[in-house]
Amino acid sequence: MSDQTELFLQQLAHAPAVLVQVTATQGSVPREAGTWMAVFADTLVGTIGGGHLEYQAIASARARLQGVSGVAESRIVLGPSLGQCCGGVVRLRFESVAPADVPALRLRLHTHLQPVALFGGGHVGHALIQVLARLPFALTWIDSRDGIFPDTLPDRVACEHSEPVQGAVRSLAPQSRVLIMSFSHAEDLDILAECLKRQRVQADLPYIGLIGSKTKWATFRHRLQARGYSDEELAQVTCPIGLPGINSKEPEVIAVAVAAQLLLQASTGKP
Repeated sequence: MSDQTELFLQQLAHAPAVLVQVTATQGSVPREAGTWMAVFADTLVGTIGGGHLEYQAIASARARLQGVSGVAESRIVLGPSLGQCCGGVVRLRFESVAPADVPALRLRLHTHLQPVALFGGGHVGHALIQVLARLPFALTWIDSRDGIFPDTLPDRVACEHSEPVQGAVRSLAPQSRVLIMSFSHAEDLDILAECLKRQRVQADLPYIGLIGSKTKWATFRHRLQARGYSDEELAQVTCPIGLPGINSKEPEVIAVAVAAQLLLQASTGKP
């Protein structure tokens, strides 16, 4: 669960709020459907995009907190009258929530997270965890080595020791995005082969990313073809990983490029 969600639930445990969510959008808008903000009597958590749209939503939410009845959903056209020239349409839902709603909200907000499985506890893996933990992903961090994970981890990161490491592939959550960057090429190849094997049966890993150069992928491709994998199956693998054109080898830069690619893939369905 994100730090923002946790902050909201911690505050909600002590005071009521109005949860304002973007339920649908059309055209050009500041934020996508699913975005939310929590309005308390004297503070806010989150944002639905700022500007006059947010100002009006905060005013409506605080009126509800004071007992003024209002519509549960509203349709807002963004234009000159709001001082926002996006030109799109936003639907907002206003939901009064109280301390008793914390457990249900924890489950509900958590379900929006997309599962990511990260194989490898090296420098890039550490950098990726720090970046992805702030984004809408639920992370499983997997390595075959003992003592590789740090003592303190961000929320939404579950660590798993697996020996052999490819054995963890069978138990990954459906629709997991998989990132492969173990300490050895041999492990990378075994993990990748296991992912492709799972794809033959379940076809439920929408992104399989392998860290490395085009030369590494050419070698892996040849070896996987020798194991019986077709060109169509191998086309499911993204290697190198990260948005094209970002060529730095710094772990933090690689992490940002990979995170951006995952967000793009989740939005469009294409790497």
